[in-house]
Amino acid sequence: MRIVALVKRILLQIFRDKRTLALLFVAPLLVLTLMNLVFNGNTVSPVLGVTNGDPQIIKKLNDEDIIVLDYDKVSNINETIVDNNLDGFLQVEDDKTTLILLNDDPTIAKSLEMKVKQIYSKETQLKLMESIGMQSQLLSQDSMETSYIYGSSETELFDTFSPILVGFFVFFFVFLISGIGLLSERTTGTLERLMATPIKRGEIVTGYLIGYGLLALIQTVIIVLYAIHVLDMVLVGSIWNVILINIIVALVALSLGILLSSFASSEFQMVQFIPLIIVPQVFFSGIFSIEGMADWLQVFAKLMPLYYAADALKGVMYQGLGLSDISSNLYILLAFAIVFIVLNLFALKKYRKL
Repeated sequence: MRIVALVKRILLQIFRDKRTLALLFVAPLLVLTLMNLVFNGNTVSPVLGVTNGDPQIIKKLNDEDIIVLDYDKVSNINETIVDNNLDGFLQVEDDKTTLILLNDDPTIAKSLEMKVKQIYSKETQLKLMESIGMQSQLLSQDSMETSYIYGSSETELFDTFSPILVGFFVFFFVFLISGIGLLSERTTGTLERLMATPIKRGEIVTGYLIGYGLLALIQTVIIVLYAIHVLDMVLVGSIWNVILINIIVALVALSLGILLSSFASSEFQMVQFIPLIIVPQVFFSGIFSIEGMADWLQVFAKLMPLYYAADALKGVMYQGLGLSDISSNLYILLAFAIVFIVLNLFALKKYRKL
């Protein structure tokens, strides 16, 4: 009977907690639905620029679901690829053929390279065989040079999303530590006693931001230095820019964690925010292809702070971009932080009106 009574008490306690019920029965459905939408997105066809291309080769490329854009004359191929968001460019000049790959996603780059070389090799061999016979069949092999804007032929997929992981872990742990830290202040009565003093809400928020911010700063620097110097993650740009980006990411996570802790009554409820706040950040950070998602999902992705953090980190660490190139992402991240900080001021009103 004592066991039955204990089971009843546990069940009654859970059923009275609407947030726990939602976590048990609603959150898994939301995450599964989100995963279904992300992984069942449309396949994005690679885009290839071509100059002086043979019509037969272009036709074969189109048959392989490669979008071919024909250019009459290009002064700077690298700029054309980046500015027009091309996956590659096939340049034919006299007897020299060059394939330049963006290599922003090594999986797409390697697939595109394989298809282009196969088609080009077959068509070239057919023409050689028709013109001067079978003896010249081998002349077309390896006649195409390949170069890369980002990375090299040795670049792996992990190299492109490892910068995203750095930002994610900074975001996740700062969010969790700051949220639970302030929640502990509330559950132990420290915050209530503090609110009984003449201190203002703005001073409380500022104090917590600075206090936990210093810890977040140290944690951020350790994570970045460890990732680059110990794990040997790719770094093309400046390490100072990487640290700056992650400091801003930590500020966003810190202000968001403090904000959400105002709506939790226990550490368990704070953890409940992870599948609703953290998990979507992973799906829309760039680890999975966003271009293939539905249009409304792409708009939804832009509401995620980690979407901009990941874009900035990948730009600096993998593509070697400078601070001016990623400034728009940083401004948006700062805007997120400001909004969360302002909301923190209003959230404290339920403890005391000043």
